[in-house]
Amino acid sequence: MDTPEPLTPTTIQTAHLTSAQELRYPPMRPAEIPPGVQAVILPGGTRVLGYAEPTASPAPAAPASQPIPAWAKTTALLAPTVGGGIALAAVGLSYAAPGLIAMTDALWAAVALIAAGGGAALALLKRCRRPVPAPAPITQNITATGLFGRASGTINHH
Repeated sequence: MDTPEPLTPTTIQTAHLTSAQELRYPPMRPAEIPPGVQAVILPGGTRVLGYAEPTASPAPAAPASQPIPAWAKTTALLAPTVGGGIALAAVGLSYAAPGLIAMTDALWAAVALIAAGGGAALALLKRCRRPVPAPAPITQNITATGLFGRASGTINHH
């Protein structure tokens, strides 16, 4: 068998038509061929245009897995860590609460002791202090004559 010529819409339509048929059915241009029409080889070896069963399209490829962003990994790791830290802090405070209450009571007692001791020390100092005599009055008289005159003065102790 010789090699068949390449198929084009024009050669397919005119392959087995007589000249009378060619006149009745002029060849179609490729733009005129409706969608779904293909060149089909019949069991007798004749090539014609015809509708063919559509071939099964391949299954869509599975989408490629995307890498997990760094911020999502960080957030996923931090969430249980922060939650666990808060839970442990709450447990620690519940155990420490009686001691903290006792410590605040002790601090208030210390503040009261300091305040009372300071007040007592002030009262004691006030009572033990002897009276200070008033300073002796001093009178000073200064006189000068003229703008550039010599000044003279007297000091009187009373």
